[in-house]
Amino acid sequence: MDIGRSLWNAQQSHLREILLKPDRFDEAIKLCLDQHAMVHTSDMSGTNGMTFEDELWKDLDETTFRTAVGVKGRTIAYGIWHSTRIEDITMNILVAGNNQVIDSDNWTAKINSSIYDTGNAMNAGEIQKFSSNISMQELRKYRIAVGRRTREIIQGFKPTDLKKKFDDIRLEKIFDIGAVSKDAAASWLVDFWGKKNVAGILLMPVTRHHVVHINESLTAKSKTDSKQRHLY
Repeated sequence: MDIGRSLWNAQQSHLREILLKPDRFDEAIKLCLDQHAMVHTSDMSGTNGMTFEDELWKDLDETTFRTAVGVKGRTIAYGIWHSTRIEDITMNILVAGNNQVIDSDNWTAKINSSIYDTGNAMNAGEIQKFSSNISMQELRKYRIAVGRRTREIIQGFKPTDLKKKFDDIRLEKIFDIGAVSKDAAASWLVDFWGKKNVAGILLMPVTRHHVVHINESLTAKSKTDSKQRHLY
């Protein structure tokens, strides 16, 4: 793991320590936004320097995006969709009590996605079919829109907001609108989120979860790059 990722992990631990301390609120929010910026593109936040997601998108071709898989058989397209949908769901339905970004601007159609949910219940064949049709550039734009909305929500927090839990109405809405499948492979997510408070959601999934999928996607990308080098 390089220095940047080691620093990010150390800062994640520090964020966990200070996030619920009222006297450290301003510091915690700034650190949370910094952490969030690193797991999105620099275009999303306007941050200087290369982020972890910038590293993924650099020289990423459509074939690799759609077909390269990590150790769990998930494509880069799937990883980006899945982690973005989870941020959209948790920050907008649960935390803010608002509509998701995906429900504005006709995003599902523009992305050409065959699913609306997180994709947790999909098998390898379904993931490949999903990945072969999705619009790479529109998915990237959707992810930027989700990240920007999240930052607006975080910047509006008061210290007392971070301890808030989520009522059953918001949790049930996730199932009612089909944002998470009721299949056992996916439904556990809602129970998992329901045990958290707002601070817990900021840690996982809003920051840490992205790192998991970016790292998996970078591994898939590097394997493809290596194979291509051996061809020449």
